[in-house]
Amino acid sequence: MKDFPFLSILTALPLVGAVVVAFIPRTKAELAKIVALGWSLAVLVLSAVMWAAFTIDGDRFQFRESYAWIPSWDARLTFAADGIALVMLVLIAILFPVVILASWHDVDQSTRSAPAYFALLLAFEFTMIGVFAAADVFLFYVFFEIMLIPMYFIIGSFGSGQKQYAAVKFFLYSLVGGLFMLASVIGLWALGGHTFDFAELVKGTAQIDQNTARWLFLGFFVAFAIKAPFFPFHTWLPDSGGAAPAGAAALLVGVMDKVGTFGILRYCLSLFPEASRWFAPAAMVLAVIGIIYAALLAVGQNDLKRLVSYTSIAHFGFIGIGIFAFTTQAGTGAVLYMVNHGLATGLLFIVVGMFVARRGSALVSDFGGAGKLTPVLAGVLLFAGLASLALPGTAPFVSEFLVLIGTFSTHKEYAVVATLGIVLAAAYVLWMIQRTTQGTLNPALTEVPAMSKDITLREKAVVAPLILLLLVLGFYPKPVTDVINPAVQATMQDVGANDPVPAVEAGGKVGG
Repeated sequence: MKDFPFLSILTALPLVGAVVVAFIPRTKAELAKIVALGWSLAVLVLSAVMWAAFTIDGDRFQFRESYAWIPSWDARLTFAADGIALVMLVLIAILFPVVILASWHDVDQSTRSAPAYFALLLAFEFTMIGVFAAADVFLFYVFFEIMLIPMYFIIGSFGSGQKQYAAVKFFLYSLVGGLFMLASVIGLWALGGHTFDFAELVKGTAQIDQNTARWLFLGFFVAFAIKAPFFPFHTWLPDSGGAAPAGAAALLVGVMDKVGTFGILRYCLSLFPEASRWFAPAAMVLAVIGIIYAALLAVGQNDLKRLVSYTSIAHFGFIGIGIFAFTTQAGTGAVLYMVNHGLATGLLFIVVGMFVARRGSALVSDFGGAGKLTPVLAGVLLFAGLASLALPGTAPFVSEFLVLIGTFSTHKEYAVVATLGIVLAAAYVLWMIQRTTQGTLNPALTEVPAMSKDITLREKAVVAPLILLLLVLGFYPKPVTDVINPAVQATMQDVGANDPVPAVEAGGKVGG
């Protein structure tokens, strides 16, 4: 089973599906949806088999494959997955069929092509899997850049509002970040032994001059900070999240943004350990500012989709402090936060999309008392909001707790300030719930026929798996943390970071 080419097949499968769906006639929209859903489910099944085949106490990188690509540069099609990449690949495999099912009626066939939309979703899945599975730095860079293309067309062609502006802004921000990374990739190849193989570069970068390594680190970090997005590189996300279709927005914040935090963990920390330690204080400051700043902006939003986008920026601040705290506990919490945020915010975006589709508006002021017409759907929105603010018993609570306690052991001041974000999260989530589904019924809602329809069977099938996962991982995260822990420990070893040991006073008592 270990010799089976899991990663190359997993990467290629959605690309083949995208081509098949793209060639389905526009008049056969239902067939295109069914084929796209079936193809995404095949990816889910294969990823589940790969999860079962992964050996927790085995090699750090497993399922390694390498094929000749550009011999003159020593660039190869090399794939491998550690525990961090594996959990992200499974998250992708879970979210895509959910989003495809949630987007079943999102495309108006009179003006747009449903096969084109679902083909773009599968093409986006191909790029997402590729970027997490790549173990060659140049291959990673290629996937990092081409992932922009399907999402650009999804936002620009199938979005709403200022969709063209949002699509161009999204593309330009990410492209500029990619150019910084390209400069560092070239420098890394020239100074790291004329290879792009990640394992070889980890050894080769130890010989690079300290100041040069810091500049190379910054090239990667800027690209990843834009993608994440971290403050102050975040301004593209509210526009893109607000303009994109709800399902695509769920993928935008659920999986694509994780490329940034994954890249920092995999490439910045492992390739440039000294530079990572040197830049850590500044990164922690930016992360904490992002938590508070984005939370305050979320409180004042009147657009539901932009509100959820700002909550994601705040959440990425927690992931940031978890990464740069340089403890195994905080690092594991940060990776687990990446998974749980994808599930919780993905669910929140999808449910918000259901309300927006019914009302024909994303403005909070156009709702009010909607729970009286759609009580079950309002209950799902409440659950998604509570999970997003990390209510105990839901999966995000576990990851947020690990991040804060792991950060507190080394950087008490950052952990204390970050806890203010928890208070603000309760404010913006509960205020959103209050203004949309609670209180006096807005008379205008009774005049909208779609608002009289509560959650449908298809919508139940969409939200049920995400709710189940959020509850199960909230009470029993061990199967995921067991996979993550060895990879995080190996990353901390690359950085040269050691977990703090509690001080022991005379008499055997643990001191502060």
